[in-house]
Amino acid sequence: MKRPGRSGERRSLRASRVAVTAALFALAVALLGALQSASASPRVTTLSRLTGAGQHEPLCSSHASLCADTFDKTTAEYVGHDEPSLEFKSGEPGSGNDITYHIRLPKDPKQQPKADGSGGTWNFELRPTFWFGLTLCDSESAPEFTKVCVADTDANDLVGTDPTKPDYIGKHPGNAFMELQFYGPGYVPQFEGFGCTARQYCAAMTIDSLDLDQNRGVPNTAACDNFILGGIEPINWAYITRDGVSQAPADPLFTGTFDNPNLTAVNPDVTKDLLMSPGDRITIHMHDTPAGFRVDLVDETTHQSGSMTASVANGFAHVLFTPDADTCTSAPYAFHPEYSTANPRGNTWSAHTYNVAYSDEIGHFEHCNALDANFNCAVPGSDDATLDDDDVFCVPGEDSLLVKINGCFASDLDFDGPSYQNDWPGTNPNVKLDQRLHPEPLLFTSATTNGGHEYPTIAFEADMPAFEDTCDTVTGVGCVNPPPGSEFYPFFSTRRLDDDEGDDDVFSSDKRGNDKKRDGDRDKDGPCTWQEGGNFIPGTTNNFGGSAATEFGHLISTTFPVAGFTTVERFENFNSGDIPNPCKVRGER
Repeated sequence: MKRPGRSGERRSLRASRVAVTAALFALAVALLGALQSASASPRVTTLSRLTGAGQHEPLCSSHASLCADTFDKTTAEYVGHDEPSLEFKSGEPGSGNDITYHIRLPKDPKQQPKADGSGGTWNFELRPTFWFGLTLCDSESAPEFTKVCVADTDANDLVGTDPTKPDYIGKHPGNAFMELQFYGPGYVPQFEGFGCTARQYCAAMTIDSLDLDQNRGVPNTAACDNFILGGIEPINWAYITRDGVSQAPADPLFTGTFDNPNLTAVNPDVTKDLLMSPGDRITIHMHDTPAGFRVDLVDETTHQSGSMTASVANGFAHVLFTPDADTCTSAPYAFHPEYSTANPRGNTWSAHTYNVAYSDEIGHFEHCNALDANFNCAVPGSDDATLDDDDVFCVPGEDSLLVKINGCFASDLDFDGPSYQNDWPGTNPNVKLDQRLHPEPLLFTSATTNGGHEYPTIAFEADMPAFEDTCDTVTGVGCVNPPPGSEFYPFFSTRRLDDDEGDDDVFSSDKRGNDKKRDGDRDKDGPCTWQEGGNFIPGTTNNFGGSAATEFGHLISTTFPVAGFTTVERFENFNSGDIPNPCKVRGER
């Protein structure tokens, strides 16, 4: 992500390499007995690799964060990551607070990745997570004009540019962004990496707020920077558990400070969390309740389920905006959706423009042949001819639960890692070779609402301009699609799946839970699903021009409130513009 920085603390887009200190590594080792991780026995969690590399930066300020991107690299301490996204829009009441998806979790190829970049490509090399998001109320979050946010109403959608008018965007009620993040198997789990267990997925509800008075340019107290999940962008974090009870309080401050950490909320707990296998068919239902916003996951393959509610009972809280205080404090808070419909822009501070959306999180993995004593890359891997600024935040292969290769997690701002190579499903015209070397695509349906009503409109969006070196987001000059240095940029396409059983649910299966037809079969008459990758995924019905350039469209300008009760326009995204939804769940058969 990128965040507004304090005076005198701004850094250039290309931050210098920062070492992970031995002191913080010792701290991580000291946590060994206290942490519950995704393996059968406790293991070292190198907290420092994800949270500031020796500078005690909160997670959302680190170069390896999975937090919502804030806008404006011209005035911000910028970190950045890449998010090709698909927005779902509807003016139907409830479409902004009652949302259902059906997905099939992707399988990795049998051939494991190799240290030299050959072998198969697994999902963890392409993405640390994919997620389904929604804008929520937070009365202590930006823009900090009011301490009131009445949930579930489009009356909150203030987007005017005249500060004297009631609809001025700077008068918008406080807003946060929820991401239902899925973490794949096979590599290094949270909080050292971005994964779950050796062979299964897990998921977490994360809620990002922004503790900034956008109208005056004033951040929250610096005391919040001492907290691992604090800082200017505090994050509530709770895994989806089988009983709906959080592992630990989701409160951003519960995880503690760098000197006194408590990571029980942010490490997967296999005794409590819903674990899902590659290939499983999952129903996602996200909806508001009196107790708070709730996510329900039903594994239609195993018939197991889990949930999480952003409630006071589960320890959700917001960090109080007290910029003049000497201490950082939080208060219990139940999060609810900000809007009634899916049509509002979203929030006032993130780079993206969406409310209801799916997003992939790419550009967080590069190979490395050898690490130094501070866990930075010492010998570049297959992605780099020489060491560069993103060869940091690395983990040794021996820490992996399954695939034993070194990896570096910093944001790939020169676009040369696996996420930007022909390593995605459907990038090789030889289908058999493609399926042998590349993972399956994630399959997901369009969102539905209120018991099955379709979202009539979609839009494709990618925030490439927000972190391209060549791009001036003030003027739009130098902003290119796809990003410079990339060999390939993934895009969305559609397909239909077999539905011979006449099941209105998605992804019909036989009694063993196996798909009745192989992905390569083109005789499909079932529901339409989205997929992501290249042009050669068997069964593709619409590829939207067959490239990122044709799909993600043109630069768009977005309005943001800033200090002085005024606004600025920034070119943060490429966006297709609104398109009639071509992939309705219950469309023509």
